[in-house]
Parts: sequence; structure tokens; C-alpha cells
Amino acid sequence: MSASEVFQGQIRSPFYERMAALDTKSTWHTWKGYTTPDALYCGETEYFAVRNATGVFDITPMTKYRIKGRDSLAYINRLVTRDMEKIKPGRVAYAVWCDDQGQVLDDGTIFHLREGEYRLCSQERHFDWLMTNAIGFDVSVTEETAEVAGLAVQGPTSYSVLKNMGIKGLDELKLFGLMHVDFEGAELMVSRTGFTGDLGYELWIQPDKATALWDALFAAGKLYGIRAIGAHALEMARVEAGYLAPGPDFLPAKATVRTGRTRSPLELGLEWLVDFSKPNFNGRRALAEEKRKGSTWRLVKLDIAGNKIAHSSYIFDDASASKKNIGFITSAEWSPVCKQNVALGSVRTPHGKVGSTVWVEIYYQREMHWSRAMAKATVVDKPFWLPPRRSATPPGPY
Repeated sequence: MSASEVFQGQIRSPFYERMAALDTKSTWHTWKGYTTPDALYCGETEYFAVRNATGVFDITPMTKYRIKGRDSLAYINRLVTRDMEKIKPGRVAYAVWCDDQGQVLDDGTIFHLREGEYRLCSQERHFDWLMTNAIGFDVSVTEETAEVAGLAVQGPTSYSVLKNMGIKGLDELKLFGLMHVDFEGAELMVSRTGFTGDLGYELWIQPDKATALWDALFAAGKLYGIRAIGAHALEMARVEAGYLAPGPDFLPAKATVRTGRTRSPLELGLEWLVDFSKPNFNGRRALAEEKRKGSTWRLVKLDIAGNKIAHSSYIFDDASASKKNIGFITSAEWSPVCKQNVALGSVRTPHGKVGSTVWVEIYYQREMHWSRAMAKATVVDKPFWLPPRRSATPPGPY
């Protein structure tokens, strides 16, 4: 491959050699064919780099599509539930896209690179679906996953690191904004986006400049606590931020074989992304009917008593002998910075209203002995971690 090297059936990111040099654990997994670290030295230490300094995560494996042409806006507006006409060049939008039944196929970010030119980034691969939906539109869709290397640079000192690296224009870059700058003769795109709920940026560049970008970034961040991180640290941060992940929190609609196992945007707390005032979009009729009748499921954010993490736990309406199972936990973590036992879950309506109390059945193991606890939980409406610096412009030095 032109951008990456195939290694033992997997693909090496352009940043692989730099990450491998830091690795002390040899815990890697496959992310869409790429070799990706779970942790390089200590997942918890890497997490604290994100919350106290700067953590750098390789997002090269993220699936990327370039969409351009005369009908690019009309095409994308038909694909997603959000009104993309409001997203001007130089802006980024979080979006979801659905099948005809209004069930979420995936979520992701759409970068309006320039007038009539977009990049769609997602967890899953959708080329066949994108091409099918392109019929009748004057638009081209090109997969460019291997042609674009990416780094997520996240944490309170990330602004200072990039400023020290010599990137100009960060003072004016707002949340979900993007800009293009020169890096060693190549175009470097900087977007104020991320998956941690903190101050952060994502850097996008051609693969042959990836190593030079890594070296410049880490040289600039030497005195700012910069560290490379793996997926474990990112997972802790994204649950604190209340962000959804395909797989744990919802199943892509085309990946299921049983009815009732998928979710709509309304059931995932994403009604704000569904704009019924714009022209027709995939799943519109089904979503309008669901809005009229009411949803079956509701996404909840839970503040759980105690410190036992509620992985894969059931949710009940009370703790009595006659308790009723109303749902289940999809993602859970102990939040070190919030000092809270936090989780995301899916419950049947009408349960799960903000401020209500539910109970979570937690099983945990200590020294080969399994224990069971019924923990009280409160449904909250805000992310567990949302510092003001995330959206401050300029963020200010740390």
C-alpha cells in the first residue's frame, strides 16, 4: 500500500514506528485492519495525560471518504439527518445517518473542507451504501483512509503545544472549526475536534509527512507533558464526556440480524441532530412517525453509587424482590477526575427521565470470588466532564 505497510495481515499506520518505540506492554488490537495500541505503558497514566497535559492518539485507521461535486451538499443533506446547509466551509459537523427505517447506520464527523468539498469520517465502512445513495447526484465519492494520516492531540496543554510548534491562527479557531496551514511544504489540516470532551485538536496530513509531524509535535510538547496514548485511555475519556461509540452503545443497523436490536437517533438522545424542517433525508418518514408515537428506548447517563464499575450490568426500576428489568449498561467507567462511578445505558421508556432513580445490578470479582451489589443510580442530563476550556476561544495557555 502507498500509505502504510502490511504487517502480519495487518496494516501499519505511518505513526507505527514512533508508537512501537514507546511500547512497553505489547497490547495491540486491530482497528479496521490497522495495528492499534490498547496502551503503550499504562492506560491510567495515559488517561491522566489527556486530563492534565496532552495525550496523542493515532486516528489514521478512522474510515475517511472525500465527497465533492456540484451536488455534494444536496447529496450529503439527503444522507444525514442534520441540516448540512448550515455547516459552512471551514466548519465540522457531528452527524448520524440512518436506513429507511430510521435506525442509525453510524455516526461520525463531516468536514466542510472547501466550497463543495467534504470529508466524512466514521467508524464503519460505508462505501457501497454511499455509492448507492449517489445515484442521481453529480458527485464523486472516494475512500481516502490510507491517504490521510491523523493524530488526535487532546488535553489542557494541547493549545500551548501546537502554538509552540509554530502553528498560527489557533487563537481564532473555534470549537468545530478547521483551518489549513503549511507544514514542510505539505498542507496540514487542523480541526478543533476530538473524542475526549476536553480542549483538543486533530491533525490531518499526507502519510509521507507523518513522521516529521510526530517528531515536531513531541519536540514542541516536551515541556508540556505530552504523551502518546492508546485506546484504553481514550475509552475512559469518551465515557466521561458522554460520547457514544458504535458497538458498545449502539449497533450499526446493517450489522444486526434480529429486530429490535438497533436504535434510532431519538432513542440515542440525538434528537437535536434530526431536522424535520429540511428536505427529505434517509429515514425521515420513520423518524417522524416515531416522534409522533414515542420511542421504545431512551439513552441515559447514570451517576452510580459506590466505586464498582457497572460493566454490562442490568438496570432495574427498584431494588425490591419484585424489581423489573428496564434496560442495561452499555459503557461504564470509574472517573478519576470526577470521582464518580459513571455509565451510559439504554432503558425502556417511560423509564429514565432526568432526575429519576434506578438501580444497577453489578457483579465484580475479587481474588477469584464473585460478588453482587445493587447500586443506586441517578439519571443526569449533562456530560460528566465538560470543562470551560473545551470551547473557550482562545483557550488560554496551560
